Amino acid sequence: MKKIGILGGTFDPIHIAHLIAVDQVLFYEKLDEIWFMPAPIPPHKIEIEITPIEHRVQMVKKAIEIDQRYKLCTIELEQSGPAYTIHTIKELKKRYPEHDFFFIIGGDMIEYLPKWNGIGELIKLVRFIGLERPGYQLHPKTAFEKEIYHQVKILPMPQLEISSSHIRDWVKMGRMIRYVVPSSVEDYIKENKLYEA
Repeated sequence: MKKIGILGGTFDPIHIAHLIAVDQVLFYEKLDEIWFMPAPIPPHKIEIEITPIEHRVQMVKKAIEIDQRYKLCTIELEQSGPAYTIHTIKELKKRYPEHDFFFIIGGDMIEYLPKWNGIGELIKLVRFIGLERPGYQLHPKTAFEKEIYHQVKILPMPQLEISSSHIRDWVKMGRMIRYVVPSSVEDYIKENKLYEA
């Protein structure tokens, strides 16, 4: 079976911390591919203004050109409304029964997993990989939370305080972003005047 890592996100914009994260997973888990999965409307960001999906997809395409193991997965763009991981994984398993899927999340997201839609079923369908955040401690309050946290494999992650919101703010300020996004993404942001004040 092909081992496929999935990194979902808003990617507004995609940046080097995303690429370092997937490189960590490829190295430690010996996966075959990483599928970058842009979310049209993330359920937790419904009220936030997000760059149109066409631009976010193009930025992902440009960023992943650096490695043939990186692929773009647009399955969530076929859905209307917020995309929930449980529905996405079920559809992926149906389309690619020969693949083994690993879902990649940041260490700060692990504590929210017990609240995810259909998490009890989801942990049976996909393996979760969490990227560590130093100082981030999990304190399960229930047996269910303990069971969910136990299902997540934690991998080391170099600590970079970089976020998409920082990058958007830097562009508004006229600050250089060449060290935090791939050069092709920086060029795309400039050409399309994204994030400018």
